[in-house]
Amino acid sequence: MVEWRMLFRQLEYFVALARERHFARAAKACYVSQPALSEAVRKLEQELHVPLVRRGRRFEGLTPEGERLVLWARRILAEHDALKHEVTALQTGLTGRLRLGVIPAASTTVALLTDPFCAEHPLVRVQLETGLRSVDIIERIRRFELDAGIIYPDEHDVTDIAVTPLYEDQHVLVANGELVTGHSDRIGWSEALELPMCLLAEGMRGRQLLEDATAAQDLAVTPRLETDSFVTLLAHVGTGRWASIVPRAWIRALRLPSGSRILRLDGPPLAAPIALVTSAVEPESVLVRALRRTAQDSGIAELLDSRARPDAD
Repeated sequence: MVEWRMLFRQLEYFVALARERHFARAAKACYVSQPALSEAVRKLEQELHVPLVRRGRRFEGLTPEGERLVLWARRILAEHDALKHEVTALQTGLTGRLRLGVIPAASTTVALLTDPFCAEHPLVRVQLETGLRSVDIIERIRRFELDAGIIYPDEHDVTDIAVTPLYEDQHVLVANGELVTGHSDRIGWSEALELPMCLLAEGMRGRQLLEDATAAQDLAVTPRLETDSFVTLLAHVGTGRWASIVPRAWIRALRLPSGSRILRLDGPPLAAPIALVTSAVEPESVLVRALRRTAQDSGIAELLDSRARPDAD
């Protein structure tokens, strides 16, 4: 048993060193001295009979062998944690930490998943990382650095990833009522793009959706202001002089600026799927299994539909 604990400790130190890429920072993250961490990694190299770390006066990176074996180390530690959680769940209920990565577009709607999950499993701690890109979330799940994520699953390689659909992320136009006088609850694309527009920055998924939709109608998007923050977009709309196109789900969570209205855009819905993604590697973690069950039972799409309004003061 002692030897197994020593091996897991060595693997933890090795993974921390690969992540931090600095001996002192890795030691601090593991709450040990730098000599203790260095010695543990050296013993791991001796036991595996391969060099894992390129050393000079400081950390210079992993060896080719180290780059390959750190993937196994992450997987072994993840499965070791999953085993402990499974045993504990059989005895006292779910405990442990669930690490969830979230794209910006879902940073408000994620509460519709995490709140019922935490209510059902009060001993589980949830760590959220928002502001991540879908592709980064997928890769971190594959590296066992995240347990799950909420992403745009389309246009990404989800091989060995389990996808649980959550809802459709529909976008609408938001503007001060004086900018859209004469319109009821809809507006044409050409009219919308003539408004002083503030939009998400190029490269973000919401902006890509918009550009694809306008390109299909031979129109061009030329915003006067760009940002990577939905909150910043709504703040500019609140001045009364700007219009924007934002996910409808955000309107459920954030109070619209006074005097603002919501209009749908003519044509096909401007929408993209949002999904919960987890590793498809078996056996599945008991925490991940419980989270997926909550996602399937929570009815997030129905909640968003029931709370969304086509117009607002």
